Amino acid sequence: MIKNWFKNIGPGPLVAAAFIGPGTVTVCTIAGVTHGFTLLWAMLLSVVATIVLQEMSARLGIVSQKGLSEVIRTEISNPFFKVLTVILILSAIVIGNAAYEAGNISGGVLGLEALTGSANGYGALWSIVIGVVAFVLLFIGNYRVLEKALITLVVMMSLAFLITAILTKPNLSQILKGLFTPDFSNDNILTVIALVGTTVVPYNLFLHASLVKEKWKNTSDLKYARKDTIIAVILGGIVSMCIIISAAAIKDGQVNNAVDLAKGLEPLFGVYSKYFLSIGLFAAGITSAITAPLAAAYVATGCLGWSSNMRSLNFRLVWMLILGLGVLFSSIGFKSIEIIKFAQVANGLLLPLIAGFLLWVMNKSSILGKYKNSVIQNVFGFIIFGIALFLGVKSILKVFELL
Repeated sequence: MIKNWFKNIGPGPLVAAAFIGPGTVTVCTIAGVTHGFTLLWAMLLSVVATIVLQEMSARLGIVSQKGLSEVIRTEISNPFFKVLTVILILSAIVIGNAAYEAGNISGGVLGLEALTGSANGYGALWSIVIGVVAFVLLFIGNYRVLEKALITLVVMMSLAFLITAILTKPNLSQILKGLFTPDFSNDNILTVIALVGTTVVPYNLFLHASLVKEKWKNTSDLKYARKDTIIAVILGGIVSMCIIISAAAIKDGQVNNAVDLAKGLEPLFGVYSKYFLSIGLFAAGITSAITAPLAAAYVATGCLGWSSNMRSLNFRLVWMLILGLGVLFSSIGFKSIEIIKFAQVANGLLLPLIAGFLLWVMNKSSILGKYKNSVIQNVFGFIIFGIALFLGVKSILKVFELL
């Protein structure tokens, strides 16, 4: 059974690796340092939401053998609404992924700075180095071997946080309370949005639908896709929760760089935790720096009716744009942690838009036939859409309060 599961592993681990990037490490650490265990419920909610939405995305890709953006483009018949929808989706993914890409690259820079001890004056140089590496891997389209190595590094870091969370001997009753007792206030609203945004990544919905159709061609494979998605997302969620739990043990509330983030690992690794986390952050940054432009390219080619072949000119031009913007935003001097936090909030705001489009598509019999959403799937879907919409409105109001 286990051998059969490994044989049918699909894009699930890639989706999990994409949301366990440097942004997740940073946001979860800040959440733990600032709010302790009280926001674990937000991560649990995010995991459930991710499973529901990613399962829909995977089902759409397998049954229709099309990407999400391609389905939306072909199913809207009204020319005005078609153009408007394409513009909205392209704008959302380009803006979101450009911000997210800056966060990915900045996270990788944090790792390199801590690893080499070059914290001053080398940020722009490291941003370009990471950008060049990601460019080469995407351009030749043969990055899978290295990607496996990078995911292995992220798993190593994840195991470290899991063990660290146990070694910090957290209060189990407080963890359970944090998981199942929502604590929601004006003080933690932006952190809640960031936690949701770092887990339920809009571009992953497009990426998942595009990748599953390469792996699976028959509806009989849906059961493998569901297992693949559920197991990968749950494991990713556990890792994120462990980071929050580990960070809650940090007494100093100031988190500015990779050295500060490494405090969550000190109980286990001592002074070597800085280097371990640095390698992990760099690995997470590179992995996510590849998936974000890749997803944007799938979205753009699907929306505009271009070829989604990774070696096609238009496909390459799109990911080059996203990667270039990411390098630019990362290297012009913004505080790295702030870029990462902005990327998470931006993704949280974009989520209602993408979730709404997905729900609309998943209820069309002309596309999915008997595999369209059931009543229960729609109930969960609309609850998640409502929560995402509520968090989006709250964040906009919060921004106006700060102006």
